[in-house]
Amino acid sequence: MARKKIVFVIVEGPSDDSALGVILSRLYDKNTVHVEITHGDITSESTAKPENIASKVGNIVKAYAKANHFKQENFLSVIHIIDTDGAFIPKDHVIEDANAEEPIYTLQEIKTCRPEQIIKRNEKKSEIMLRLSALNSVWVSVPYKAYYMSSNLDHVLYNKLNSSDDEKEDDAYTFAIKYRDDLEGFLCFIIDSDFCKSDDYKESWEFIQKDLHSLERWSNLGICFKEIREERKKENNKSDESSH
Repeated sequence: MARKKIVFVIVEGPSDDSALGVILSRLYDKNTVHVEITHGDITSESTAKPENIASKVGNIVKAYAKANHFKQENFLSVIHIIDTDGAFIPKDHVIEDANAEEPIYTLQEIKTCRPEQIIKRNEKKSEIMLRLSALNSVWVSVPYKAYYMSSNLDHVLYNKLNSSDDEKEDDAYTFAIKYRDDLEGFLCFIIDSDFCKSDDYKESWEFIQKDLHSLERWSNLGICFKEIREERKKENNKSDESSH
């Protein structure tokens, strides 16, 4: 029996895993595909740079492969889901606010008591994201694509900004329960909603860099699942035909 292919998904935090893990696992054929989800905000690591970010992502995949005795050919794809965190906005939309110990995100600005620090973070993170958006593979030959959630996953999935960790976990659980047995509903939500940029991958990344889009509610993750939706439709049509 052939070994299952691995879809390796990188998300930023544990609540992201909670929200999407079960749903993503059920989207793929469990007989042929294993979905492995790991979390870590690679783009915000102190040692991350545009010139080394590809190898950093590749090393995560390699470490998993080594621990489980896999090779490059065992991977179907790497899906990397990244929060934009408003990284592409103009500097004058980073506003000093002495009361904002943690950054406060709105649709127009980031309020912070350390504006210079956020501006530097944005410069670095935006360059890293652009580098990742141009990647087609990691670890030499494993297919790779980066997708964004703007300004973060909570914003896209629940239309909430500035959630606490507890709120993130509660919302993630609610979202997972809602869609774990409604995969068609999830696909419609992530592909067809008003916030979706699901047509062209390159254009979707060009879009998120402009104006205040990286603070607004946008995602191009739907591009990743369009093919899956088409395959599911074909399978459903075959089932309907065979039942008549």
